[in-house]
Amino acid sequence: MTSTDSLRFGLVGTGPWARRTYAPTLRHHKHTELVGVWGRRPQAAAELAATHATTAYDGPGGLDALFAACDAVAFAVPPDVQAPLAARAAAAGCHLLLDKPLATEPVAARAVVEAVDAAGVASVVFCTMRYAPASAAWIAEQAAVDGWFTGRADWYGALYTPGDDADVRATTPWRAERGALWDVGPHALSVLLPVLGDVTSVTAGRGAGDTVHLLLRHDSGASSTATLSLTTPPDAAGVAVELRGTAGVSTLPTGRGDAQESLAAAVDVLLESARTGTPAPCDARFGLRLTEILSAAERSLPSAGAEPGLGE
Repeated sequence: MTSTDSLRFGLVGTGPWARRTYAPTLRHHKHTELVGVWGRRPQAAAELAATHATTAYDGPGGLDALFAACDAVAFAVPPDVQAPLAARAAAAGCHLLLDKPLATEPVAARAVVEAVDAAGVASVVFCTMRYAPASAAWIAEQAAVDGWFTGRADWYGALYTPGDDADVRATTPWRAERGALWDVGPHALSVLLPVLGDVTSVTAGRGAGDTVHLLLRHDSGASSTATLSLTTPPDAAGVAVELRGTAGVSTLPTGRGDAQESLAAAVDVLLESARTGTPAPCDARFGLRLTEILSAAERSLPSAGAEPGLGE
């Protein structure tokens, strides 16, 4: 690390999320320096690097050269690309700023955790609601309250309906393949788990389009539900989280805030974890737990096209 107060960052990824959120945040954060970009498309990496006055790494050995030049690496690539590269970066001694989900297979996520533990590096998974100021404050407040009986988290997205963001749709095909369970499922769980506790059981059912309904039991004794969709009609899209218990009813503040502001807060948490050696609450191990829960939910889903029966 260049100092205990700053980190030299490399960026892995060149898609919309990298261009719009990661690169500008890492360039302008007062405690980070964006020292390089690597992407699976060298031309895109060169263009992004030029935009932010940094270096594009490509060719044989380019990724390892980037890791050698960095204190930390940020990832803005599909989860099943991210996981093996993140384990490799950790083995090279780099702290990790990871996107959600960490992976879509528990074995891949576990390999990242093992690499982080072996190298003694810090890690943060960027679940945006955990770092957006309003939602982060609300989550912390509710986690300090006892007696929650149940909760619900509904993520209704319109990403794959007419009039959506064609740039995101074209350059992130993994979302179309894996659906809302894996794209917005981590968001829902990242809000519910800090308040209601770890998940002890999960059951999933299919809805229209890619919609998935989850029923969860938590180790606090509470239950919760989550509805996840990227194929919601545009006028019906939105996010809602509600908790009910002995303290009454509490709802998540509306509005997600600015993505760059949220990422800057995640960077601050990574800096603190790297400085103190204290694991961040939303670290690679938490990312592994999200992967385990979502994988269990996926296994419980009826086969595609199958209709659950009501009995004879």
